[in-house]
Amino acid sequence: MTLNNGTTTSQGPTAGAARTPGYAGTLAAACSAVFVAQVANALPASLNGLFQEDLHTHGSQLTWITAAFMIAVVCFEFTFGVLGDLFGRRRLVVAGTLLVAAGSSVAALAPTVQVLWIGAALNGLGAGAMFPGSLTAITAVTRTMRARAHSVAVWSGFLSAGAAVSPLLGGMFAKIGSWRGSFWVLVGLALVSTVLTLALATESKAPEGRKLDVPGQIAFAIGLTLVLFGAVEGPESGWTTLPVLLAFAIGICFLAGFVVVELGAESPIFDLKLFRNRAFAVSSVVAVIGMLAFLGACFATSMWLGPVQHQDPIRVAIPFLLLQGPTFLLIPIVSRLLHRVAPSWLLTSGFVLMAVGSLLCTRLDVTDPDLGAFVAPALLIGIGFALTVSSVTAVALNSVPLNLAGMASATTNMLRDLGFALGPVVVGAVALSNAGSAFASNLPGAHLPPAQEAAARQIAEAGGPIAVNSLPSVVPGSAAHGVALEALGSGFSTAYLVCGVAAAIAALLTAVGMIGTHKHRSGEHEEIPSTAPEGDGRQETALTR
Repeated sequence: MTLNNGTTTSQGPTAGAARTPGYAGTLAAACSAVFVAQVANALPASLNGLFQEDLHTHGSQLTWITAAFMIAVVCFEFTFGVLGDLFGRRRLVVAGTLLVAAGSSVAALAPTVQVLWIGAALNGLGAGAMFPGSLTAITAVTRTMRARAHSVAVWSGFLSAGAAVSPLLGGMFAKIGSWRGSFWVLVGLALVSTVLTLALATESKAPEGRKLDVPGQIAFAIGLTLVLFGAVEGPESGWTTLPVLLAFAIGICFLAGFVVVELGAESPIFDLKLFRNRAFAVSSVVAVIGMLAFLGACFATSMWLGPVQHQDPIRVAIPFLLLQGPTFLLIPIVSRLLHRVAPSWLLTSGFVLMAVGSLLCTRLDVTDPDLGAFVAPALLIGIGFALTVSSVTAVALNSVPLNLAGMASATTNMLRDLGFALGPVVVGAVALSNAGSAFASNLPGAHLPPAQEAAARQIAEAGGPIAVNSLPSVVPGSAAHGVALEALGSGFSTAYLVCGVAAAIAALLTAVGMIGTHKHRSGEHEEIPSTAPEGDGRQETALTR
């Protein structure tokens, strides 16, 4: 249906039509937007070592660069989904790309790590608008399961393409100039994406019954930020310190209040009725756990090669081609599999591969800089992610009627990105906590000169083993470098183990939780239902029967 102003709504598809006019342009614009958003997300991966050298950061400050981005994404993704439904998905994506341009400019000019956090947070706000806006825009111009599966697979492929290219971009500029140049390139990419979206994308809305939920948004943002603050600061500040304990306690109270608010809200940003559909509920839970495993493994790899082993940024970027590249390269295969194979099988298989790859990483030797040991585990994790990221999105979107696609899109993106946000936080907490304990236990056994041992202990208390590991050889405390390196290797090996266990749990939940949800598969051109009562948990499509 086209309005007088040229706006195409998500209602009233032509019977049997797979796509509405503007499909190709909208898909191209959506893919460019999500590519830019993921470049912004993954850019620090190859630059953590340089941030540490240039801005004199320690462990939790490096974690906050990634966490600031993901917290901004997760906290406001719900509201961005509503804004897209109310005012238009194309407008939302344009606003997001302009925010990324602004945030990248701040990051490029950052004199301190704290300013870099602000830039990362602005980038996260932009990406938080671009993820649900771009995904819902393409679902609004597809009308059959096959067309939607294909478009979701292409969208997911460009999502990972951005993550694969981003570390190479950072590493290249680190070699020829400064890490700041990579952020200026990101500014240019964001502006190009803005022009493409304005020129190619078809506007779509679904304002029926959608309203801003200000109390829910505030409660969720405060609660999640406080809980993640406690998780990031706990390893270095101490888990029993007053700020950390208060952050957890108050954050949990706000999150509980968020649930209460949403249950009584007239137009909730997080409609719990969606979870009456078992396929949607299971895919949502495993999205959080599985994506935690994936991005946790990616963050551990960037830290292992960067601040721990101090490898060249270009070398740091190489494993990320294996971690992120398969999702882009396997677009045609995954698109076909999404239609021909039950998503539960794809999800289970993908999570199993991610679990095996992460567990293989626990056998890495921190004193060995050879990248060959990363090839097999990184490729397994990358292929596993390729199978899961599109599948979990397709299951969620095809489990709800089209008039709830905006909320389902925002919810799916939020839960996936919540897993992404938790990944670095959990990995950082596990690795740095274990490394700190190992360093304190092993330092006396190193039999260092008393002055060196005292200096190393003092530096570790302030910045953790990662600070000792980065000391120049002439600085007091640098004699403990070997102890710090071994402690960090032990800590991040434990973090890889946590990622492997999380992926295995996601595989088990998928295999068991989706039994009976895919007994029947209909024709590839069957039209997706366009209307259904708000929150009707019994609504089914051919993917969920």
